[in-house]
Amino acid sequence: MGMRSIKGSILTVLFLLEIGALVAFSYWGYQINAGGAIKIIMAVATPLVIAILWGVFLAPKASLPIISYPVRTALKLVVFIIASAALYTAGRIMLGALFLILSILIVAAVFILKLYDVKI
Repeated sequence: MGMRSIKGSILTVLFLLEIGALVAFSYWGYQINAGGAIKIIMAVATPLVIAILWGVFLAPKASLPIISYPVRTALKLVVFIIASAALYTAGRIMLGALFLILSILIVAAVFILKLYDVKI
């Protein structure tokens, strides 16, 4: 497996973590202790807000790329940590722990290997 393939695999897992975080926020929103309508609103609104903020500030082609790469990387990790906590508080303790560990490993790999500007 060449370095290009490894970089592509890491970036693919990062993308899957981003999707996984949105799913985690949606799951958490639906698991809150509230009425049915509120649960549905939270299950839709929470990941939607996160996705919009991610696209505006954190995505590789962010609408407002005003945040430096190290700060963007740290903020991505914060989002993943919060998603892990959301899974934990929704009763998915092992899944939250696994999501956290994988997030830390992948974000560290992206940062260390400087994959933020890699064209695959």
